[in-house]
Amino acid sequence: MDSLSGPAQLAVLVLLLLLAAFFSVAETAMMALSRLRLRHLVRQGRHGARRTQVLLERADRLLSVVLLGNSLLNTAITALVTALTIVHFGSSQWTLALATIAVAFLILVFSEITPKIIGATYPERIALPASFVLQPLIRLATPVLWFVNLFVQALLKLLGIRARANFEAQRLTPDELRTIVLEGSSFIPSKHRSMLLNLFDLERLTVDDVMAPRSRIEALDLSQPPAAIAEALTTCYHNKLPVHEGDITRVVGILHLRKLMPLFAAGGLDPAAIRAALVAPYFIPTGTALIQQLQMFQDNRQRLGLVVDEYGEVLGLVTVEDIVEEIIGEFTTQAPALGDGALRWNADGQVVVDGSVALRMLNRRLGLSFPLEGPKTLNGLLLETLEQIPDGPCSLRFGRCVVEVIQIQDQAVRSVRLTREA
Repeated sequence: MDSLSGPAQLAVLVLLLLLAAFFSVAETAMMALSRLRLRHLVRQGRHGARRTQVLLERADRLLSVVLLGNSLLNTAITALVTALTIVHFGSSQWTLALATIAVAFLILVFSEITPKIIGATYPERIALPASFVLQPLIRLATPVLWFVNLFVQALLKLLGIRARANFEAQRLTPDELRTIVLEGSSFIPSKHRSMLLNLFDLERLTVDDVMAPRSRIEALDLSQPPAAIAEALTTCYHNKLPVHEGDITRVVGILHLRKLMPLFAAGGLDPAAIRAALVAPYFIPTGTALIQQLQMFQDNRQRLGLVVDEYGEVLGLVTVEDIVEEIIGEFTTQAPALGDGALRWNADGQVVVDGSVALRMLNRRLGLSFPLEGPKTLNGLLLETLEQIPDGPCSLRFGRCVVEVIQIQDQAVRSVRLTREA
């Protein structure tokens, strides 16, 4: 060291600080680089992306060589500054103490904090070029790393820790994916973001959440007189109807109204002709997940199904459109009783709804926040809250919405007035 001039000694110190800074910035950039972004860059054929991916697949070796290089360089910097201090300023206690403080300041500012902030800020710009240097270093340091890792693995085994070197084994959970979609709001259009979030909800929803309850199923009763059957068919709003005899739980088939057009033209409409035009009903067990049922509709080439419980009782009706609307929002034409005008606040901030309306529909159309974990309909929520069937008009408050029971019929709440607070 004495043979080097002052500028040369200073240049060596600066070189050591820069090398230590390289290892710090490379480590932070590698760890901060998004794995999803890296896979995207690999598919695009970005220069250095595949090499970076290979390094991160063995993150234990990568961290080992980075920490080894950083430790050696920091030790060399400390030794160099100490030697220079002794040569130029002596070896007194205060001089060495000041030299220690100076070394700590230089390492923290120039080799640790500043490089790591830069690496965390620009991970992609730094990690990919740094891989060209780190990969040959790892190959050269393999014998040293193997020797060091012998002690590391022994210590981890003693502590009962099983290291996972392959970071690719980590998988994102649905909640983490949801967070990624929410944080990407500046890049994803709001409509697309809403559809993606609805897809995540599809895993948690069942057919019971979207089905039309039994009381609101429009069906054809073959036990009625022919005149009543003809009137029901001519005033029907749907193109497919469940057909039953007497009670709706006795479903005998599904009727496509287009098959009756020749019979209407010939004037030969009768129950026997209708029965001949029926197709077998498609039943869905209660509690079936929506995403599973959508796949079942596709596999079985069905568009409509009847939800039944464990006793075979019909609980409701669900269609492909009901499930699709949970993803992309409402788009199909609604029945007159459930049109947009039926669920819309008036000028006074009030709306009268049927007690059998689904809570999810109220939340979506009226911007409310009824709980969805328990009952599916407004009537069920009121009965659960009151713990009895109300014997007259009464009012309850749910958040900033006042629910007023107007009519009770057949042991159920039939009509409800909702009032929102300003």
